[in-house]
Amino acid sequence: MNKNIARLRRAKSTRSHIRTLGVPRLSVLRTGQHLYAQVFTADGSKVLASASTTQADVKDGLKNGKNADAAAKVGRIVAERAKAAGVEKVAFDRSGYRYHGRIKALADAAREAGLQF
Repeated sequence: MNKNIARLRRAKSTRSHIRTLGVPRLSVLRTGQHLYAQVFTADGSKVLASASTTQADVKDGLKNGKNADAAAKVGRIVAERAKAAGVEKVAFDRSGYRYHGRIKALADAAREAGLQF
C-alpha cells in the first residue's frame, strides 16, 4: 500500500463519519507548492467558501505558498468567507493528512477567525 492510497483510505472513513453529522465540511488539499481549503454544504453539492495560496489576495505578503504562515492566512480567509456565507459550525476534513504542520496551522487560524469545529 503506497502513501497516497493509505491517505485516501483514511479520508474516506473520515468523510463517511462527517456525512452522518449533517454539518458543512471544511476540506483541505495539500500539495507540494500550495494549499487549498473549501467549505462544502452538508450534502457536498455546493461550495460555500474557498481560499487557496494561488489566489492573488492570499498571495500578497507571503514568501511562498507552502509554509505554515501561508496555511494560517488561508485558514483565516476561508473562515471569514464562510462566516459571510452564514456558516458558523463546520466539520474539519483533513483529507487523511496528519494533523500537524500546515494542516494544524490552517485549522488553528480558522478557529481563531470564528469557525467552530
